[in-house]
Amino acid sequence: MELKTNTGTAVAVSEAAFGREFNEALVHQIVTAYMAGGRQGTKAQKSRSEVSGGGAKPWRQKGTGRARAGTSNSPIWRSGGVTFAAKPRNYEQKVNKKMYRAAMQSILSELVRQDRLIVADSFSVESHKTKEFVAKLKGMELSNVLIVADEIDEKLYLAARNVPHVGITEASAIDPVSLIAFEKVLVTVPALKKLEEAYA
Repeated sequence: MELKTNTGTAVAVSEAAFGREFNEALVHQIVTAYMAGGRQGTKAQKSRSEVSGGGAKPWRQKGTGRARAGTSNSPIWRSGGVTFAAKPRNYEQKVNKKMYRAAMQSILSELVRQDRLIVADSFSVESHKTKEFVAKLKGMELSNVLIVADEIDEKLYLAARNVPHVGITEASAIDPVSLIAFEKVLVTVPALKKLEEAYA
């Protein structure tokens, strides 16, 4: 199959990577797993056994008229322990390489079908000025866009890093969440070839 660049030239690409049927269930599973892997998992609370103090019985069992109490660490009490205390945990989910590749093929193919994948012969800026970068995007009628380049030079990185709704990444560092998060994905031809090598 062929994809047209912004200048009108045709680029031949693998149908396996860019012409696959969309598998929504698989993409959902991979995106969920990817986002779960980004969680810190450092939340920690103290249970009644971990709260300091509370060794002595606050008052005698009978005769005070108050409700019976055995420890001040009880979850019922203010400053007591937490009933089901959260502990640090690892949220990572196992994902097979085959499944990940199939999901990426599915996402890339859907981007092509929805005309959200724009192929450019190249994409660079002459200076690190954000103003010039924004003007270039405006000229291409792009606002909410992920730019996928073969390599990101310092000028492009500095110009793009502070622009809202604009992402920039190298083809080797692409991920499923970034691909679906933006309205459009601008890919340079060298980056497209790298994606084809990785996911064909």
